[in-house]
Amino acid sequence: MAGRVCPWWLGYFHLGPIRKIFENPRKILSPFVNRGMRVLEPGCGMGFFTLEAARLAGPEGRVYAVDLQPRMIGALERRALRAKLTDTVEARVCPAETMGVGDLDGTIDLVLAFCLVHEVPDAERFFREVRQVLRPGGRCFVLEPAMHVKAEAFEETLEAARRAGFSVTAGPDVHKSHSVVLESG
Repeated sequence: MAGRVCPWWLGYFHLGPIRKIFENPRKILSPFVNRGMRVLEPGCGMGFFTLEAARLAGPEGRVYAVDLQPRMIGALERRALRAKLTDTVEARVCPAETMGVGDLDGTIDLVLAFCLVHEVPDAERFFREVRQVLRPGGRCFVLEPAMHVKAEAFEETLEAARRAGFSVTAGPDVHKSHSVVLESG
C-alpha cells in the first residue's frame, strides 16, 4: 500500500511532546477505544497513537500495529516494551502492496487510519481491505492533517471510502485536521 511514504527518521519528530498538546492521543482515542477492543492501526509509525490505544484497550484487548518500514516497527516495539504493553501490542511489518492482515478478517472493532490515506496509492483498495478486516458493526476512524491534505483531496478520500462500501459520519474536532468515522453498511 506504499505511495508517498513518510521517511522513517521523521518518526522521532512525530513523537515529540509538543504534538501531544495539539493532538492528545488519550483525548482523541478515548471516545472510540474501549477495554477489550481489537484495534488495527495501519501506518502506525513509531506508535504515537498505538501505545495509548493499547492502554485504553487494556490487557483484554489487542492492538495490531502495521507499518511497511522495519525501522518504524522496531522503534514501536522498543517503546511498547518500555511501556510494558507488549502483551497488548502486536507490531507487524507489512508488504508495500497490502496491509498483510488477512488473518484478521472479520475480527477488528476499530481501524485507526491516521495521517495515512494520503500516502497510499489506491485509497479505494485500501478501504476495501479495511472493510474486510472489520467485524460487523466495526468502524474506521480516518484523520488527515489539513496542512498536507487539502479539503478537495480529503473529499476524494471520502468518495473512495463510499465506493468501498462505507458510510461517512462526522469525526471529532482535532486541531488542524480532517476527521471522519466510517461505518460499513
